[in-house]
Amino acid sequence: MEKQVLENHQRYLERKALYKSFGCDIDKEREFIVAKAQPLFGDILEAGTGKGHFALSLAKQGYRFTTFDISEEEQKFAKLILRYFGLDSLVDFRIENGEHLSFKDATFDMVFSVNTLHHLTNPYKVMDEFIRVLSFEGRIVLSDFTLEGFQLMDTIHKSEGNTHQVSKTTLADIEKHLITKGFKIEKHKSQFQEVLIAYHLLI
Repeated sequence: MEKQVLENHQRYLERKALYKSFGCDIDKEREFIVAKAQPLFGDILEAGTGKGHFALSLAKQGYRFTTFDISEEEQKFAKLILRYFGLDSLVDFRIENGEHLSFKDATFDMVFSVNTLHHLTNPYKVMDEFIRVLSFEGRIVLSDFTLEGFQLMDTIHKSEGNTHQVSKTTLADIEKHLITKGFKIEKHKSQFQEVLIAYHLLI
């Protein structure tokens, strides 16, 4: 296996171990989100690939999906993680700006966004794009950190000499926005993740 893939996998394992040392199993947190979003169906979009932790959770369960990120540099690590597990063929990687997606209306049946909301500059604009590309029977699955999760992230970033930047817009704010757009909301919570599932009321 190529050196770059192995080196990236080692970084991935070290990152998992770091979270575990603070009491957070990131694999279980991602699996919690997938479990609460069941049943998954149709064409799936992940918004905000990042380094690929959630993409790996989806791919490990055999799902084929499209994932996008605005950062080609970040997504490079995700591709390497998926390649290590031999799962990269399940994923269509795209570079996209969430505020102006290139996909046609009603392209996807499931739209996931995990731990991305608090990074967004214009979250309502991004949400409206999610709504545009979602089929009428589809669901938007949003997850972000709980208060304990954000405290964990602050601690980890401080330990590395960094600051964790967080938007003022919360999942609760987005929930209100989606309700005004005609969505029904279902909510779930683990120790570190809040999950919001939005779907149209089918009359």
